[in-house]
Amino acid sequence: MKSFFAFIIYSAIFFPLCGNICAQDYFFSDQMGKFKNASSFTYSSAGFIYVTDSGTNEVYKLDTLGNLLKSAGGYGWDPGLFDVPTGIYANPLSVYVCDKNNHRVQRFDKDLNYFWLLTTRNSDTTDERFGYPLGCTVSQQGDLYILHSENKRIVKFDLFGNFALNFGGYDAGAFSLTAPQSIAISNSNNLFVIDGKQIVAFDQYGSGSGLIKSDDELKSINITFNMLTANSDSAVYFCNLNFQDHVLSKLKLDGIDRTSEITGSFIFNNKLYLLTKETILVFIKS
Repeated sequence: MKSFFAFIIYSAIFFPLCGNICAQDYFFSDQMGKFKNASSFTYSSAGFIYVTDSGTNEVYKLDTLGNLLKSAGGYGWDPGLFDVPTGIYANPLSVYVCDKNNHRVQRFDKDLNYFWLLTTRNSDTTDERFGYPLGCTVSQQGDLYILHSENKRIVKFDLFGNFALNFGGYDAGAFSLTAPQSIAISNSNNLFVIDGKQIVAFDQYGSGSGLIKSDDELKSINITFNMLTANSDSAVYFCNLNFQDHVLSKLKLDGIDRTSEITGSFIFNNKLYLLTKETILVFIKS
């Protein structure tokens, strides 16, 4: 019990950026996929990579070798179509895609067959409304968290699409979101939100639990098996959430002169995957 309270106290402080002191080296190995304007990607524990492309308004399913297995979508407002797909989340059974300009989140099965959609922007209930979603994630209990960029908050729905709560808004004090960009969830159902030059952490009930400060303007976040990566346009940072001290360390990228603007990143099986607008760059831990 004592160690539990010690963790709560520790996690409520501002965590510093670790920087190059604990940097890890990754060497460029390969690239895969070809996109028009990739906006986000995610890894499913079933062994697949899913990519959204706002240039084609499609979502792609790839294996870890980069082979294209399936695509879905296209421009439009009918179910299964998109008007600027942004954030994406996948588990072994389902894929959730934020359909930004249609103000909705669409759910597909693992093979990208359309299943259902959720939209509440025109709801009479103010608390459950969301518009221009930038990111979404799902807890192990099936709760859906949507990053609502219009009112700068997170809206939570249960497994059946029923509104549960919202948090991170103007009344959240030190944990109020001002420029949220991306959201991810850990194995312990803690939420991490990119908000300018910091990562804001919440528990599954919407209570703020920590702020991870950065000198860099962060734009995207991913968590695979409690391995957190966050990136700016030109740099990638890492945090192992299995350790109590949640600090970021900057990763050193070798074997390539320069990369295109980084759109997203994640680590799996000692490999670092970087999404650019045109392709996925693969680095191996050296």
